[in-house]
Amino acid sequence: MRFHSFLIKYGEIGIKGKNRYLFEDALVRQIRFALKGVDGDFHVHKAQGRVYVDCEGDYDYEETVEGLKRVFGIVGICPVVRVEDRGFEQLSQDVLDYMKEMYPEGNQTFKVEARRSRKQYPKTSMEINCDLGGVILDAFPEMKVDVHNPQIRLNVEVREEIYLYSEIIPGPGGMPVGTNGNAMLLLSGGIDSPVAGYMISKRGVGLQATYFHAPPYTSERAKEKVVDLAKLVSRYAGPIQLHVVNFTDIQLYIYEKCPHEELTIIMRRYMMKIAEHFAKENGCLGLITGESIGQVASQTMQSLAATNAVCTLPVYRPLIGFDKREIVEIAEKIDTFETSIQPFEDCCTIFVAKHPVTKPNLERIEKSERNLEEKIDELMKTAIETTEVITVKP
Repeated sequence: MRFHSFLIKYGEIGIKGKNRYLFEDALVRQIRFALKGVDGDFHVHKAQGRVYVDCEGDYDYEETVEGLKRVFGIVGICPVVRVEDRGFEQLSQDVLDYMKEMYPEGNQTFKVEARRSRKQYPKTSMEINCDLGGVILDAFPEMKVDVHNPQIRLNVEVREEIYLYSEIIPGPGGMPVGTNGNAMLLLSGGIDSPVAGYMISKRGVGLQATYFHAPPYTSERAKEKVVDLAKLVSRYAGPIQLHVVNFTDIQLYIYEKCPHEELTIIMRRYMMKIAEHFAKENGCLGLITGESIGQVASQTMQSLAATNAVCTLPVYRPLIGFDKREIVEIAEKIDTFETSIQPFEDCCTIFVAKHPVTKPNLERIEKSERNLEEKIDELMKTAIETTEVITVKP
């Protein structure tokens, strides 16, 4: 069937009161961005509290739906057939044509739900429901009306044209990206951090990202892997500024001067400091990590508290209560899992201690960091000044 438009259903946006138009406008912008690479000419607009995507000429239906399914804020995508208003007799025929093509088996239960935005139309919504229901029953004797739990819910919206739709394709939900500020994601090549970026973007937060590279201990392919992951996340979050920090000299200096069982925590603390520098420089309101309580030694409650102690911005951990299975399921859903498991090592895994401390004492950690005072500020300054910034788009 040829669908002429898509009616976009949103969820939480509808309860935003006087500010709702701001969220609707953001949703329209995100839809336009999502459809930029799709074959077809699309007109995205608001009308009477609804958002529509009108499709002009030929377009790729599957690609269009896939693009819309990546727009946060959308809870339902309804493919619409538009027909001209040429009287009720013609509308009855248009409805029968629609039902025959969409439901050729003709034996389901159904309900007609009319909505009359154009009040000059000669029939009320209730009359349209009853009269079209009768037409369908006459044409499909095996069909039955079920007003409570129908298998088919035929929506008829009377506007300048008449809109027919019965299918609702689930969207991702959430809030349009950018409606809740921006944050800095600490992005690695693992499974967790891309999922954390996706989860926080779903709440309307725009993303920037920082990746810590350690050549020659990590390969150029490890960096490319992280860029690939950022591209996959950007399909949902929009363009991402990726800060690639050369962390080798800092890691080697920490490795040389600090107790090896504390390496993971101390390195993590300096990563947080550098990521926070870029976050503040770019107007971000917080840091995002993929940490989950108890998953590894650096993610115990004590370790997270020691890491937080170096930050002045809030640190958000959207996966904090997830187990690995749940994180993997989301990674598979957003297509980052296969990229994440490619065998290219992160800088974190190269310098991991054999027996890392799981319950670090903050005072002891800070005492160990005093061993770094001679060169650490200079090394951090160099790392920040030589950072490569890559604009990542889907």
